[in-house]
Amino acid sequence: MDIQRSEGEFAEFATQMRDEGQPEGLIASFRAQYARYRAGESGKIPWDEISEIGQSDVIDYGDLAHGDPAHADPAQGDPGRARELLAKLVVIKLNGGLGTTMKLHRAKSLISVREGRSFLRVIADHLEALRRMHQVEVPLLLMNSFRTREDSLRELSGFSQGALPLDFLQHKVPRIDANTQRPLQHHHGEERWAPPGHGDIYLALSLSGLLERLIERGYRWAFVSNADNLGATVDPRILQHLAANNVDFAMEVTPKTAADRKGGTLVRRGGQLTLLERAQVSAEHIAAFEDIGRFSVFNTNSLWWNLPALAAKVDAGALQLPLIVNPKSVDGTEVAQLETAMGAAVGAFSSAIGVRVPRQRFAPVKATCDLLAVRSDAYTLDDEGGLRLSEARDVTWGPPLIELDERFYRGVEEFELRFPHPVSLLGCRRLRVQGDVHFGRDVIVRGEVTVRNTSAKALHISSGTMLADDWTV
Repeated sequence: MDIQRSEGEFAEFATQMRDEGQPEGLIASFRAQYARYRAGESGKIPWDEISEIGQSDVIDYGDLAHGDPAHADPAQGDPGRARELLAKLVVIKLNGGLGTTMKLHRAKSLISVREGRSFLRVIADHLEALRRMHQVEVPLLLMNSFRTREDSLRELSGFSQGALPLDFLQHKVPRIDANTQRPLQHHHGEERWAPPGHGDIYLALSLSGLLERLIERGYRWAFVSNADNLGATVDPRILQHLAANNVDFAMEVTPKTAADRKGGTLVRRGGQLTLLERAQVSAEHIAAFEDIGRFSVFNTNSLWWNLPALAAKVDAGALQLPLIVNPKSVDGTEVAQLETAMGAAVGAFSSAIGVRVPRQRFAPVKATCDLLAVRSDAYTLDDEGGLRLSEARDVTWGPPLIELDERFYRGVEEFELRFPHPVSLLGCRRLRVQGDVHFGRDVIVRGEVTVRNTSAKALHISSGTMLADDWTV
């Protein structure tokens, strides 16, 4: 469309953003995205430009170098080199989510996940253990949203951070009325705003001055992951490999199963390693995208960055991330949210790789069924505070597959009313719960179990009950 016309139509968005105190750098970025959107860019990538990754694009975690075999701990690599690199590492956690999928209106990371501790508390405990082990002060940064900031900082009020702040803020951008292409009206209140996707992390770090500050203070590496993924812990072996091989950007990926077929995957596009999200695939090619034989790994959203290399890309304007147009409905009005994905920055670096990690490094909690699993004995916290599948569990099973009736278990409060105590899932492959069922203390589930209650009255499973294969009510 005509550039001058697009600029004129953007003026309302610019005014809205300035009135909210959003920085000019963000306004300029959103202006460019809006122009692409108005020009008809859908975020879809031509399928004929996509090809599978090669063997050299992904290194297997099990093949990482162990350092000096005479002195190295296989789990940590060369301890001296690890300490040197960890002293230059910052850990960043994406903490902007409210957990609306679980009917929450506060930071999801504040949910009690293990032994009465929240996600944030477990993360802090992991870093404190890492600091003690290596005698280095590895700092933690949260990328908060305006809605998660206050409660999250209060949760970590006793966490020692030195001279660095504990967080920085993710931006917010206007939602677009899909019919008029204009901003939503004032009566929509906070619903006029949307998060711009976790790809905003690069702009948020840069515009806040924090990226420059980190580099000035001698930090050279960052490990970034979702706050709800307690499997994503600092691994010195990965860090040592990146430093030894001059890798500037690494993405942790893990093998796809049928349950993961919708996950974003690494591909080649025009000879460059690229992240391909399902939302970027046109309808006629979805089946090919979901072919786990062809695209065998998916992005865990755990990334490793070389900070000076990242800053150079940001300064050069070389992080133009692919646009994702996310359709939503607000009070009956169809809207468009313009977003970007953090992992898409892999396409900007020539020295980028994937690291194929075991499933133990991926334990996200997106819904109450995941919460039931990670609270159970199917998972354990290792000595460093990482949440892992129990070694006593059959390794061929993977995580327990949990299906809970959303009518009764979707919200955290509803879930905890019916599961007031952890359930033993160590020997469980699959659990389906249909209807209103309340579980007592020390209930054990083994094999594949379906609990079905068709009555209007709640069904109570007595404390100490064992539910075994083919157990159905």
